[in-house]
Amino acid sequence: MTDERSHDSVDWLELVAVVLLSVTAILTAWTGFQASKWGGAMSISFAQASTARIEAARLEGDANRKQTVQVSLFTQWLQAYQAEDDTLTTFLEQRFPEPLASAFPVWIAEQPLKNPAAAPTPFQLEEYAIPELEQARAADARADAKYQEALRNNQRGDNYTILTVAFASVLFFTALATRLRRPRTQWVLLAIAGVGFLSTTAFLLSFPKLI
Repeated sequence: MTDERSHDSVDWLELVAVVLLSVTAILTAWTGFQASKWGGAMSISFAQASTARIEAARLEGDANRKQTVQVSLFTQWLQAYQAEDDTLTTFLEQRFPEPLASAFPVWIAEQPLKNPAAAPTPFQLEEYAIPELEQARAADARADAKYQEALRNNQRGDNYTILTVAFASVLFFTALATRLRRPRTQWVLLAIAGVGFLSTTAFLLSFPKLI
C-alpha cells in the first residue's frame, strides 16, 4: 500500500513538473520575444526623436536666416528714414517680406517715435511670427516626446528581460526537482518553482505587450 502511494506521488510529481516545464518554456520564449519587440520599438522611437531634432534644427536655421534678412532690411529702412529719403523708404516698405510686411504697418500705427509704450521694433509684435520658428518648436516638442517614449520602451524591454530570467529560474527549480530522489525535497522545490511561476506570471499579465 505504501509503495502504491509512493508511486502515485511520483506520478503526480512528474505530471506537475512536465506541465510546469512546458508552460514556463512557452512563457520564457514569449517574454524573450516581448523584450526583443520593445527593444525594436525603443530603436524606432530614438530614430524618430533624432529625425525630429534634425528637422527642428533645419527649421530654426531657416527662421534665423529669414529674420537676419528682415532685420537688415528694417535697418536700411531706419537709415533711409533718418536721412529723410522718402523714395528709398517707400521702396523698402513695398518690398518687405512676410511677416515683416504685416507687422510693420501695425508698428507704424503705434507711433513709436511719440508713444513710449510702443514696441521698439516690429519684431517684438505678435504680428511678427515666422512660421518656421513655430514649426521648429513643434519639431522640438515631438523630439522630446519621442525621446521619452524611447526611454519608456527601453524600460519595458528591460522588464521583460527580467521576467525571462525569472522564468528561467522556474525552469531550473522544476528540472532540479525531477532529478532528486526524496519526494519531500522534490515537492519543496516544485513548490518554490510554482510560487515563482505564479508571481512572475502575475507581473507578465500587468505589463504592456506588443504583437
